[in-house]
Amino acid sequence: MDLEKLLSDRLAPAFATVAGGPVDPVVRRSPRADFQSDAALALARRLGRPPRDIAAEVLERAALDDVCASAEVSGPGFLNLVVADRALAALVSGLAGDDRLGVPLTAAPQTVVVDYSAPNVAKEMHVGHLRSTVIGDAAVRLLDWLGHRVVRANHLGDWGTPFGMLIEHLTDLGEAEAAHELSMGDLDAFYKAARAKFDADEAFRERSRLRVVALQGGDERTRRLWRLLVEQSERHFLTAYDLLDVTLTEDDFRGESAYNDLLGGVVEDLDRLGLLVRSGGADCVFPPGFTGRDGEPLPLIVRKSDGGYGYPATDLAALRQRTGELGATRLLYVVGQPQRQHFAMVFAVAGAAGWLRPPARAEHLGFGSILGADGRMLRSRTGESVKLVGLLEEAVSRATDLARSKNPALDDEATAEIGRAVGIGAIKYADLSTDRTKDYVLDWERMLSLDGDTAPYLQYAYSRIRSVFRRAGTDARPDAPVVLAERAERVLAMELLGFAGVVGRVERSLEFHHLAGHLHRLATAFSAFYERCPVLRAPDELRESRLLLADLTARTLRQGLHLLGIRTVERM
Repeated sequence: MDLEKLLSDRLAPAFATVAGGPVDPVVRRSPRADFQSDAALALARRLGRPPRDIAAEVLERAALDDVCASAEVSGPGFLNLVVADRALAALVSGLAGDDRLGVPLTAAPQTVVVDYSAPNVAKEMHVGHLRSTVIGDAAVRLLDWLGHRVVRANHLGDWGTPFGMLIEHLTDLGEAEAAHELSMGDLDAFYKAARAKFDADEAFRERSRLRVVALQGGDERTRRLWRLLVEQSERHFLTAYDLLDVTLTEDDFRGESAYNDLLGGVVEDLDRLGLLVRSGGADCVFPPGFTGRDGEPLPLIVRKSDGGYGYPATDLAALRQRTGELGATRLLYVVGQPQRQHFAMVFAVAGAAGWLRPPARAEHLGFGSILGADGRMLRSRTGESVKLVGLLEEAVSRATDLARSKNPALDDEATAEIGRAVGIGAIKYADLSTDRTKDYVLDWERMLSLDGDTAPYLQYAYSRIRSVFRRAGTDARPDAPVVLAERAERVLAMELLGFAGVVGRVERSLEFHHLAGHLHRLATAFSAFYERCPVLRAPDELRESRLLLADLTARTLRQGLHLLGIRTVERM
């Protein structure tokens, strides 16, 4: 049970009676009590009454006796609420028998399309793909756990002008040699060699342009060579996804090419609706409210002057297919902040065309950049983008060395398992514990620390609880009475009961730093509880209660970390 919701539900009828209509009680955690409501202050001007009088009348009418040990008016009109220990204990007991830890399945399941990762064919994934992949995967995990129908859409860059150049280079090499080179995983070298020839050789450029025409025209051999490029690239992507431990599979690949046959229909519909404008030889839509630096209306170019289609047309076709054919009512685009205006324009055009209308809605989940220690975009020593697989392998290597130094008695298999879980977990948590709209610095020492707001700290808290149960030689009794004899037990109980509310808020906002922050507070509360409240040496009734609190903490940490895509380990 979410305590904030419980208290809001108790206060809402009283506020409605006093105000003469529905009022959000605005219940929040407070350092002055367990919870605080400031709704009376907002009502004062509307009702023309002192806020303290409103708060006092609400308290008289609210049914709080079985929930609160104290409820009082404070300051200019705040309601300070302290939850009774008996109510806390009863609610924690309810969690013990609930596989979902108080988090209900959604009452209104939606079809949600999550567009994320989106690497380009014939290019290796680099650090710039990390945030989209990690954030998107967390969204998929959380929404799926809540009972929504989730569709993963890995929108590969697998179509367009560069493929004439790439296919022509493949032809020059010969299919067998090209396939071998690509299978070695050096996609960047293949792309750079093709680019160099394109820039230096006019004959190669002309052949490349003709190859694009053949590709778009459906030439059988050209399409087969294109498929070879795509398939070898997809193998590389799947290797990265496996190492990163995300849920994307080959079934989730849906490249730009998948929408190629739909692009003409997009243009026809926009023209029929009177939205298409000819400008500079191109077919454009000018959604209201978007202007350039010169103050002139800003176009979304749907079809270029040469008759080709750019990614705005592909994005519109994909959106129309997702709301129409798939019946999606929530569309999430996990793409960097620089694309904010592009997606705002795409959503505006789709709305004007009737492809995006309530209850369907689209959201751009923008994110910041990953920076190096110098505060600039993270780059390799040669100044190029850091390759994703190399970054992940370094994380695992560093974490494996750390695990070996901390616990040299572990065998190689166990050390490798811990190294992978901790290394990949550290990468993901550094990303997800940061407000996704902000940049953050990749700092290995901080990310792999066993202290502070890090994945290893949370993973260690989980493994420490599991060690308690190994020493106890028993599991927690789910029907054990909960006793809150010490303040540390009470604080831990409050954090356990806060999990459902945080998950509900993150479902709406998809701001995963709130979930990460809650898990860190829970682990910190458990650490204080563990230091101050003996578990195995406690008298029988208290021992059973504390084992139950420890078990609930472990379950919550495991579930919360799983939603972030981070593994737990039994030993560290």
